[in-house]
Parts: sequence; C-alpha cells; structure tokens
Amino acid sequence: MSQTSHDRLLIIDFGSQVTQLIARRLRELNVYCEIHPYQNVTDAFLTEFAPKAIIFSGGPDSVVREGSPRPPKAAYDLGVPILGICYGQQVMMNDLGGKVEAGESHTAEFGRAYVTPTEAKIDFMNGWFLGGLGREQVWMSHGDHVSHIAPGFEVYATSPGAPFAITADLERRFYAVQFHPEVHHTPNGKTLYENFVKDAGFTGDWTMDAYREEAIRKIKDQVGDKPVICALSGGVDSSVAAALLHEAIGDQLTCVFVDHGLLRLNEAEEVVAMFRDHMNLKVIHAQEQELFLGQLEGVSDPETKRKIIGRLFIEVFQKYADQIEGAEFLAQGTLYPDVIESVSFSGGPSVTIKSHHNVGGLPEKMGLKLVEPLRELFKDEVRELGRELGLPASFIGRHPFPGPGLAIRCPGEITREKLEILRKADAVYIDQIRKHGLYDEIWQAFVAILPVRTVGVMGDGRTYDFACALRAVTSVDGMTADYYPFTHEFLGETATRIINEVKGINRCTYDITSKPPGTIEWE
Repeated sequence: MSQTSHDRLLIIDFGSQVTQLIARRLRELNVYCEIHPYQNVTDAFLTEFAPKAIIFSGGPDSVVREGSPRPPKAAYDLGVPILGICYGQQVMMNDLGGKVEAGESHTAEFGRAYVTPTEAKIDFMNGWFLGGLGREQVWMSHGDHVSHIAPGFEVYATSPGAPFAITADLERRFYAVQFHPEVHHTPNGKTLYENFVKDAGFTGDWTMDAYREEAIRKIKDQVGDKPVICALSGGVDSSVAAALLHEAIGDQLTCVFVDHGLLRLNEAEEVVAMFRDHMNLKVIHAQEQELFLGQLEGVSDPETKRKIIGRLFIEVFQKYADQIEGAEFLAQGTLYPDVIESVSFSGGPSVTIKSHHNVGGLPEKMGLKLVEPLRELFKDEVRELGRELGLPASFIGRHPFPGPGLAIRCPGEITREKLEILRKADAVYIDQIRKHGLYDEIWQAFVAILPVRTVGVMGDGRTYDFACALRAVTSVDGMTADYYPFTHEFLGETATRIINEVKGINRCTYDITSKPPGTIEWE
C-alpha cells in the first residue's frame, strides 16, 4: 500500500472494465486515489488506508446472486462520502435495505441514455450534475436494476430503464448512480466527480510538483548512500525514472543502456547524448549489436525472437551491472496500471498474446531490491513529471517503442539489410508525420517491412524489392486502438517519398486494422 501523505480516495473494484478510468478522472482533478479489488479491502485495510471518500466501481456480477462481491460493512460506518457506480449502486441499495431485481428487457439499458431530474430535485441536480441542461446524456451498461431504494435515500433523476438513475442520502453523503460518469460518453461526468470530491473536502493537492518532492524524499530514505542501477531504454518511463533518481541521489545512479542493434535511425546516439552529455548522468552504453543479431540470425518465429531478446537482455544487463561495485538497488519505470494489473480483480490467468520484454526476474536473480519511483502514476502523469524535471519535449512526447525494437517490425527472418531499409523508411515516415503536424495526435506510428518482394517499375527498369506497411494508431492506453485516418494525399505523398528515398522498397501499404482484432505491433 502506498504511504503517500495526501488525502486519499479509495476505489473498491468489483471488476469493471473501466475502473481505471475512474482513477484517471480523479487524478485529473488533482485527487490522489488508489484502486483495490474488493477481496483485499478488509476492516483492517480500511483502518490503515483511512480514506477520505470511497467509490464503489461497476462490475459484471449480479447483486442478486448468492456470494456476489460486496464491500466490508465497515465502509458504511466510516462517516465518509461514498459514491456507488452501476453495480456499485446496486450493492449500496442491497446492503442498506433496498431491493435489486434481476435484469428484464424493459429495464436493461446498454449504451447512450438520458437522465432527467425529478421535478422536486431539479435545482439540486442543476448545481450538482446537470449544469442547467434539464437532462443529461449518460452511458448505461446494466441488466439488473434497483426496484426499491434504501431507507434514507431519495430519487434525484430517472431514465427510461432506471427509475432510480441517481439516488442520494444527503445526510450520510451517500450517492449512487446507475450510469458510468467516468466514460467519455457521459459528457458531464467530470462535473459529477468534481462535486463529489468537493463534498468530501479534497483540496486538489495531488500535483506533479508536490509528487516530485515527495518521491525524491522517498528515494533518499529507501536507498541511503548505496549505488543504484537503472535500465535505460530511452522511452518515456525509463527516462523520467532516471531523471528523477538522478535529482534525488546524483552520482549514486548508473544507467545501463543496452544497444541490441534493433533501434531506430540514430536512436542510440540521441539517448546517450541526452543523458550522458546534457544531463550528466553516468551511462554505460552496452554496444551488443553483434551478440543480438548473431543469435537472431535465421529465426523467424515471433515468440522465439522475443524470448531470445529477453534472455540476452537479462544476460547483458547483468554483465554490466556486475561492474558496479556495491549496487543494492535496481530502478524500474513501473507505472500504476502495471501495479493494478498485478492485483487484478479476478486474479485469474489470462491468455498470453505475446511475451513482454522487461527486466522481470533480475531483482531476485541478482539479489537486488527494487526502486519504482513511478509506481503511483499513470502515463499522462509521467509525462507531466518529465516536464517538471526539465526533460525535452522531444523525449516526453515520444511514441511508445517496444523493447524488442525493430525485430517485431520485421516479420520473418531478420537480416542486417532489412533492418537498414526499415530504419530509413521509418525515419521518412515519422518525418512526414511531423511535417504535417500530426505527431502528437497519434499514439504510435511505424513502418513494418514485409517478408515478401514485389515487382515494380522504376524508370525504364524492372525492380524486385520489398513491400512495407505503414502503421499509425490512436489510443488512450494501448489496450485498444484505432487506425489513424490519414488523408489519401498524405498517404500518396509518403509512399512516394519512401519509394524514392529508400533503396530496397518499391511498394507501400497502409494497415487499417484496429486492436482488437489485431495488435498494434506486427509481431
């Protein structure tokens, strides 16, 4: 559990797919919150956590099912405001003396709906949620419904399928809504959260400036005068973690940048120059291109590629880390979504879509203790912290880049020739995106070189060169993604530049697959 000194809001997770969005909305209001699955929230937990307010999330279960998820009874006795959302509303009503009935076709609601305030409560609702609009668009996703509200509650708004769409017990400051205010399909949802946290007495003290000072103090307390090593990839997370650690402990920090020969054009030089020359960090530039490319030679299976790269990374990192005398700590850029997923609602295994490249297993193998200074932050907060630390915008706003690098953008066998072609094509593509002012609108963009050669005509000659696929997606967190809708003019101009400027490519395609069913990367 976090030991942050800020006022804390507890989100009890009942398994909703959008629980993380609740936390993101609250963080945007400068309110510190944590998500914990209902199984972990005991009476002792509540006493230690001491929340200033509680939110019950939605969830897929049915309150009428025996053994369905519940919060501890002690939550209602803390004397703090509680907001129940969807399943969370049904839990509150059921626990406090109301009644919930299993779904029927005339009361189930999925998708866009409109809530209308009851006539007697319209003045209150206009100030608390509706903003004078009279009715409000919301996003519903429920089968079960509340049929009788609990004693002490009153009805504040209804919808066609939810006669108790918004209910509240103002004396106890218990609020319950059947819809999801956290999703963007509820346009005024932020107003509801703003008023809830205001009612709870939050002052909005969760800022990156305050977090920076607090994190530096925690790092110093944890590591003392011992050396710390950090795996530096040049991505946003590891870059911000390294900058924060350096500000906290200075020369006690040594970064290890493993160059596996699968980086983009000039990337290694840019990363090393940034941190070694401009920020004065101690950086070991581990140039291991021949090792990685040698062991990848002839390998075409994507999962085998990932496993080889992951294994070699651990071996190489350990080799250089062993050169740092007295090191007791390993720093990682773990983010809050990683922490949430590690204590997921269900706790059950999920299908492995692909192996992830990280330093997992290293702390135990090397006898190191972990330092994770970003483990309370979402990605957008990491970028904001990076700005606080003075990192250049070019690093803070970089698109994600996978640990296996260009290996998974080169389906089939990897060769040095294909990597060189891919680097040049990718550089042209990103240059085009920047020239057209589109870089910050796109979550991730790259070129994949395809394992096929195609016939073409250039001048009066016949060519037989590689085809490539351009990929660009929009996303919030990388879990789902849509392809970016480039104009035909942009795509034509970009394809012409790549074919003219990159020897070895004579055909360009644009990948319009969303995630799911595809993944963002090609392998």
